[in-house]
Formats: sequence, structure tokens, C-alpha cells
Amino acid sequence: MALTAERREFRERLRLEAAERFECGETSAMVAKELRVSVRSVQRWRRTWAEGGFRALTSSGPASLPRLSHEQFAQLERELAKGPATHGWEDQRWTPGRIKTVIGRRFPMTYTVQGVCKLLVGNGWSRQVPVRQALERDEEAVAGWVKVGVPPLAGECGPARKTRAAARGAWLVFEDEAGFSMTPPHAKTWSRRGRTPVVRVRGRSRRRISIAALTCYKPGHRSRLIYRPRRDDGNRDGRKSFSWRDYRDLLIAARTQLGGPIVLVWDNLNVHKAAGLREFAETRDWLTIYYLPSYAPDLNPVEGIWSLLRRGWLSNVAFTTPEHLMQRIRSGLRHIQYRSHLIDGCLTETGLTITPR
Repeated sequence: MALTAERREFRERLRLEAAERFECGETSAMVAKELRVSVRSVQRWRRTWAEGGFRALTSSGPASLPRLSHEQFAQLERELAKGPATHGWEDQRWTPGRIKTVIGRRFPMTYTVQGVCKLLVGNGWSRQVPVRQALERDEEAVAGWVKVGVPPLAGECGPARKTRAAARGAWLVFEDEAGFSMTPPHAKTWSRRGRTPVVRVRGRSRRRISIAALTCYKPGHRSRLIYRPRRDDGNRDGRKSFSWRDYRDLLIAARTQLGGPIVLVWDNLNVHKAAGLREFAETRDWLTIYYLPSYAPDLNPVEGIWSLLRRGWLSNVAFTTPEHLMQRIRSGLRHIQYRSHLIDGCLTETGLTITPR
């Protein structure tokens, strides 16, 4: 890492002070002790001083100046933010070679690929795996949820009687569902270089376990996690996902456990808008339903629960039976249930707040 101007000036003062002590006949050990530096550094300075005097110990400036100024790099960042497609590439990958090309087009200078890597790292850039987002995503609607807070608690829209229920201190409940198979998620592990670790899995098992989970929040109360599993019976013609009746039963059980009105927030899945479920919600004063903006899973804290589960309890596990898979899922969810700070962290990750801003 290059030295700052202040640090270069400080080191130059040390070297010149050492040269003055050399003239006075002090030994290298004495100079090192007084200046609190290593003896080897002092010996190197003494040799340089003997060959070139005081001038040889003065700073020659930074070892290498960045060829792009801070203002120019800011312009480069704006160009890169437009995406590779804007600059003529079909995919969305920025590589050092492509950035080198953009620099050559935008500025009257050239960089090597290695130089581009150093330039990016020196300005806080790193290689990262991008997050997928749908083209149909409404960014203004997503930004509104993050800026204002969760609409049910910010007093936006909804029937008056149910808005009053939320004002009385309802639980804010997010719902999501996920499927888990006998093939475990990948996670990094240690192995000798050149010997890729192998996780043996069942190649023919199509058994699947679906989980519907609720994360429940209320100011002044411990956050809760409620879930229900649904196992695939292996029948190709049978239903493999939750029906609206399953969601109805889950909400009734959640109301019993939470002991208060519920403001439910979930995505726009077709079954969430089923006629039977809408009729059920309309006849329950304790239940108010809101829908997240389309294609915005990052606003749902339950997504964080799935991430914790996959990274912590399911990764690289060689499942032997569906019962083994179910046992690991239950173990992970039970661990999270007893640690409310993990549930709170999932909400924090979304950028949402449960109090009006």
C-alpha cells in the first residue's frame, strides 16, 4: 500500500535525524534505540548517507502516482455503473480486460490488465457475485417501502376498521415458503489443493419438503418464528405445494400463539390471492393482508431465514432419507426460534422498519 504524504514526511525526518547523529559519531544501535526503529534500518540509512550525504536520505516522492485522478476514477465509476451492455458487451460481467477497454475509450491513457486490478482494489472494488433481480421489478414501489416503513404500520391504505386493529398493536407477520430436496446446498470446505471435495448425494430421489414460515414482529415483544412443513408423498399427480387451506390453518395457529391481531405481509403468489383465502380474511377482524411489491423478495425477512438454514444446517449434508432431511430442517429452525436476534437481523437486512419514520 502506498504511503501517504504525511507518512513519507515523517520517515524522511527520521532519516535526516539519524544522519545528524551519524555525524556526531553515535553507533547504529544507539541511533536505533533513540529513534525507536530497527538496527537494520539504521545500518541501511548509514550506508546511504555515507555514499550520498544528507540529500540521499531525502524523500523522492511517492513510489508511483495513480494514473487516474480521483475525479477521473469517479467518472470511470459512473461509466461502469451503466453496465457492460451499454458499452457493447452482451452479458453483465465486468472483467479487468473490459474495464481496460473502457479506460482507453474514455481517457487518453492505457492500462495493463494488472494495472486495472490494482486500480480497482486500491479504490475499494472487489470481485463479487451479483444478485439477480427481475426486469419487471418496480424500483419506485420498493424504495417507497424502505423509505416510509412498512405501509401497514405507516398508516397507508386499508379498511378503516383493520387499520385501527394495526394501531392497537397488531403483530407484523411476514410469510414465505420454500422447498428443500435431498440434494444439499454447496458450501466451501477445506481440502488439499487440486483435490476437489466430493459430497455423495442421492441422484434419483425426487422427494421434496416444503416449509411455510412466518416471522412475527411487535415493538416491545420478542420476535417469533412459526413454521409448518409439508412433505411430498411421492405421488406424481399429487399436490406438492401449500393450498390456500394450508395457509388458512397456519394463520389460525399463528393467531392462537401470538394472542393478538395480525397484519400479514406476503408476496403475490397466486394461491395467496385465492378466493377462499380472501373470503376468510374479510370475515376476520384480527387479520389484515398486504402484498409486497412484485419481484421484491429482498423485502421479505423470511428469505433471510432460508439463507441461514441453507448455509448453516443443510449445506454439504449427505441426506440418507427424507426423514433425515426433515430432522435437519427442524433442528435449524428450532435453533433460530430460540434466538430472536437472528429473526431481528433478517428484518434489518431488508432495510424495513416496524415503526413509522
